[in-house]
Amino acid sequence: MNTGALRGVLLLDSIPPAPPVRGISVGGVVATLPPIQGRPFVTFKNIRTRAMAVAAVAAGAVAASLSLTGGASAAPVSSAAAAGSGHAVGFGLDPSPGIKSCLPHARGEVAVVPGSLNDLMAVAIHGMPANSDFDLFVIQQPNKPFGVSWYQTDMHADSHGDGFATVRGIFDAETFSVSPGGTTKFAPTHQYHLGLWFNDPNLPFKLGCEPGATSPIVTPFNGEQHAGIQVLNTARFPVDAGPLSRVHR
Repeated sequence: MNTGALRGVLLLDSIPPAPPVRGISVGGVVATLPPIQGRPFVTFKNIRTRAMAVAAVAAGAVAASLSLTGGASAAPVSSAAAAGSGHAVGFGLDPSPGIKSCLPHARGEVAVVPGSLNDLMAVAIHGMPANSDFDLFVIQQPNKPFGVSWYQTDMHADSHGDGFATVRGIFDAETFSVSPGGTTKFAPTHQYHLGLWFNDPNLPFKLGCEPGATSPIVTPFNGEQHAGIQVLNTARFPVDAGPLSRVHR
């Protein structure tokens, strides 16, 4: 095993280092990584690096260097536009408005690995309340009113406030929803952002995440349409150019 440097980092902003998570397996790849300084937007050209990158996100960070068979390494890129042609893409999730005051360490990382038929998205969250549940959506806009929203997966934070989930679907520049008619009607609409919501509306209220509210704020962002407020999103990216718009198969 030789060490190949992980290059191709597109630095849009920095995110805090994440704690280590051991024994994560994604697609048969197991990674054990130390806490390091993460990067919000990363591309990986080499297939081995792509697989390890997903495992790295599961571990809570995108590594600055990885052990790769044969010394393979990712080639450098120079712009966000270069993040296409099937390259894996990584980016961060940031606290939603007002969340830092009650959850100062809340954050997340995402890696999307494009495939020939669909995409694999791996999501890691950190700094959450211990043993709490969340709901992940692909959304049109990162903040209110959110626009067209698509339920993806539940997430659970363990006793350390860390959680991880993988989802398969279309998570790239072709992601869209359409309703030609029926109970509602709208034209094809792209959804390029991600949002994570508290599953229990009582939890953020008890944590003091809703200053001034006299009762828990209820939103429709879970399977019962009785969720709490948003906790993480991708608002660091423009409203009309969320991170999924930079992923290409």
